[in-house]
Amino acid sequence: MEKAKFNPDNDRLKRDFLVWLKEAKQRSDATVDQVRHAIDRYERYTGFKDFGTFNKDQAVAFKNALIETVGQRSAQPISISTVHHTLRAIRDFFAWLHGVEAFRRRIKPGEIAYLNLAAGDERRARTSTPKSYPTLEQFREALFAMPSGTEVERRDKALMALLLLTGMRDSAIVGLRLKDVDLDRSFVFQDPRHCRTKFSKAIDTFFFPVGDDVRNIVAMWIGYLKSERQFGPEAPVFPKTLVAPGADKCFGARGVGCEHWASAGPVRKCFQLAFANVGLAFSKPHSVRDTLTRLAYDLGLDAEAMKAWSQNLGHDQPLTTFNSYGKLTREQQGAVILRLKRRAPGQSTDDISTEELLDMLTSRVRKAGR
Repeated sequence: MEKAKFNPDNDRLKRDFLVWLKEAKQRSDATVDQVRHAIDRYERYTGFKDFGTFNKDQAVAFKNALIETVGQRSAQPISISTVHHTLRAIRDFFAWLHGVEAFRRRIKPGEIAYLNLAAGDERRARTSTPKSYPTLEQFREALFAMPSGTEVERRDKALMALLLLTGMRDSAIVGLRLKDVDLDRSFVFQDPRHCRTKFSKAIDTFFFPVGDDVRNIVAMWIGYLKSERQFGPEAPVFPKTLVAPGADKCFGARGVGCEHWASAGPVRKCFQLAFANVGLAFSKPHSVRDTLTRLAYDLGLDAEAMKAWSQNLGHDQPLTTFNSYGKLTREQQGAVILRLKRRAPGQSTDDISTEELLDMLTSRVRKAGR
């Protein structure tokens, strides 16, 4: 007997759930697609059985099979993080299904809980590898090492400069229009009607204090587009590369056109090449937000400045900024702690050098060990 490859009743329920996620819960297309893949994986495991047959035994069996799944490319068990996110998506689906009248008695919340990982595995799944991100000095080094001999090179250099000035997400910057940039105010309006901002938020961003020389790169590029190319206010700040045949009848880059990039792929490629050019391996434009958060630490901002810095990145709360970006490395963490010099009786912190502090701590450790 041929094994089922789909279940039309399941498909209708799955479609309704995905529409609910997108329209009612305001999830992004990427998130909805990930959830769909997770439910598809569950369906394939069960042989496309009716969702109403779900029970705790089925949940445990699927969970164990998922943990033992080997990746097609790596030939290694899939990561515990992948297992965690897959199970969470399926738990959310069955929790939603429990609210559907026809399934209220068939899907029991207590049995959905069997899709949870063990507590230790949950902690491992939520443990992330420390992010690596460029310092401001490294970003500036990569930026000013970029060539600017051609129109395409000047565009790419201006793109990197504006990323540093604003911390914009790559998906948003590709939709930016000339009317969105106010150089007199050093201001960018991220308009969600054509910029793909997170949660489609309108974001007011003033240039971060990363150097007037960085601002000048953007100003020169925008001035060129307006005066030389006669671009109007609706034109893209970073037009896509124009590919056309040259004198040798071969296709190649012939400057920039007048259309927006269709995706953020070119931004990521530009970012990678800029850092590779100076021997650095940073590859994600999103890491500039870590760079800017680290700069906020270095500037020692007060509460009001922290709030403005956070809003500049599109966050409603400063804690969102500092919880998400600019995590200290182990070395940075240690250096900060050492700067918080402990006061000896009758001695001010200004009187203690780092070497003296280390000697004092070493002495105390030795005494404690006796």
